[in-house]
Amino acid sequence: MSMDEPTIPLLTKRRLMFIFVALMLGMALASLDSTIVSTALPTIVGDLGGAAHLQWVVTAYLLTTTVSTPLWGKLGDLYGRKRLFQASIVLFLIGSMLSGLAPGMNALIAFRAIQGLGAGGLIVGAQSIIGDVVSPRDRGRYVGLFGAVFGASTVLGPLIGGLLTEYLSWRWVFYVNVPVGIVALVVTGMALPSKLTIMQHVIDYAGAAFLTASAACLVLFTSLGGTTLSWSSPVLISIGVGGLCAAGVFVVIERSAVEPIIPLRLFSNKVFSASSAIGFVIGFAMYGGLTFLPYFLQFVKGVSPTSSGLRMLPLMGGLFAASIFSGQMISRGGSYKKYPVIGTVLTTTGLYLMSLVDESTPGWVMALFMLVFGIGLGCVMQVLVLAVQNSVGYKDLGTATASANFFRSIGGSFGVAVFGAVYANVLPTRIHANLGAAVPTKGVGGLTPAALQTLPLPVQHGLILSISESIQTVFLYAVPFGVIAFGLSWLLPEVELRATLRVGRDPVETVPTPESRSSLEEVELALERVISTENRSLVYETLAARAQIDLGPQACWLLFRLAEFAPMSEAQLDQRYKVRPETLATGLGELEQAALIVRSPGLPLTVTPAGQAVMERLTEARRSGLEDLLEGWDPMEHPELEALVRRLAGILMADDDKLLLAAAPGRRS
Repeated sequence: MSMDEPTIPLLTKRRLMFIFVALMLGMALASLDSTIVSTALPTIVGDLGGAAHLQWVVTAYLLTTTVSTPLWGKLGDLYGRKRLFQASIVLFLIGSMLSGLAPGMNALIAFRAIQGLGAGGLIVGAQSIIGDVVSPRDRGRYVGLFGAVFGASTVLGPLIGGLLTEYLSWRWVFYVNVPVGIVALVVTGMALPSKLTIMQHVIDYAGAAFLTASAACLVLFTSLGGTTLSWSSPVLISIGVGGLCAAGVFVVIERSAVEPIIPLRLFSNKVFSASSAIGFVIGFAMYGGLTFLPYFLQFVKGVSPTSSGLRMLPLMGGLFAASIFSGQMISRGGSYKKYPVIGTVLTTTGLYLMSLVDESTPGWVMALFMLVFGIGLGCVMQVLVLAVQNSVGYKDLGTATASANFFRSIGGSFGVAVFGAVYANVLPTRIHANLGAAVPTKGVGGLTPAALQTLPLPVQHGLILSISESIQTVFLYAVPFGVIAFGLSWLLPEVELRATLRVGRDPVETVPTPESRSSLEEVELALERVISTENRSLVYETLAARAQIDLGPQACWLLFRLAEFAPMSEAQLDQRYKVRPETLATGLGELEQAALIVRSPGLPLTVTPAGQAVMERLTEARRSGLEDLLEGWDPMEHPELEALVRRLAGILMADDDKLLLAAAPGRRS
């Protein structure tokens, strides 16, 4: 893989803000649609029928988003990120509009798959583009905000879906994307530079095709078995065998692929193997729970779609809070293994507790059970990707990160499918046990929560009891998977965290986004996250001491600025940064006294050869400081890492316009 020399376009703050808002909108749309449908599902199923396949409304979206993510990233690098980001918006909008117009369940599932394809491009494109238009010092903060948006959208999705379903229509769950997406499309078209970083890749099309085929077949096998098709059906058996064969071909392809989607050598790493397995189970439990809890709340507890979204806030809030807390604790102590252990215990406990709820369970008790479940998920989410990044070599950093996220997402696809299959298999049996032949089970597929309330009381009570018992069974069947995750968490090795991972964690980033970055981009982002938290003036004081140079922070910063924009007069310098003359005077006086600049009345300021030598020493000090953060990713073994560190060292010595004020005597940022 080769990369053209990256350049950051010179953008005004106003233009950058427009771009950032548009990218945030794209990220929010993609993340919202993974959970916004959950509270609308009971109404959708009642309107369109097809209760046996309700899980595919969620699964189709998750599956196509997951498998398309790595392809969008590489295609954007090859053909231009602006072009591909806009293409993903258009594809997402087409999928959204068609989903809103869907005449039946099968059509809705197909259109959700189209939506998911666009969502993969939105998520990857937003993060890639911000890296092209924002300076390294600020990039870590912006990427952290994307993580916050992704997490918050996931949390608020059920509530927003409930509001739209109750006060407008379930179709507006999809229509709402259209105006927002059009705004994002127009803004990126007007404000985003056309020429961004271009990278060369060898795309593993064959691997992606067989991975998609395998996942789709195996998810179909688990969701159709015992419902649409009997377990002995030749068609179902063919689907299962086809999925396994596709998986085998995928393994063969990955052995020889130049840039494999999932390098098989990663599985020899115990941390990666354990984290991927735990992530699969956690995704399985999370998305399965998010799909059936609104169903329980609306059918069994009789609450509105909006209320079901509100009642799920303890789960999502617990996830959010636990993720932030665990991230901060890991940053302080550097130890991470205990959080997956605790998290899997709480997740398993939460699944078991929710298998006990019924129509008579008080609301506050159910909220407590969901809180336990959410805290458990939150304790695991961040840690798995962190552990993987910490354990692999530089060569595998990018693909290992993407693969860890992949297993969590694909686990969600299987979780929704399996939960749905269990529900569809159990419900007819429960109805027959509670109502006999009084209610044909086929008619239940078109039942909405509102229609349920109009039935005769004995039938209504029997159906509510049947739905409640079926969902209890779903959560009970999920408990063994939680136990497996708990056992796997003990196999997760504890490896001391690198400084870039410990210090550079963003406290508001909750659910890790399904990123697709190269190893070099992962290292760059890790360094930028650390850099964004630095005390500006203290950095220059430390560098001056390290380089054995007696200069204050302002003087160090001004030296680089004068060299960058020379020739420049004092008046031009004052006008450029709009600060008081006395603020500049301190640094300029130091530089003149040390003979590092020539300062003559009426003439531009110039940097002397001695000043150039001091700059080189400061840059070298900055470079060696950045290398210290890498801890195990040796730049001498990887020329591109060495080039990255040198480039960042030069840029970061002169990219902070706020330093003049932040480093004023007596102040610290």
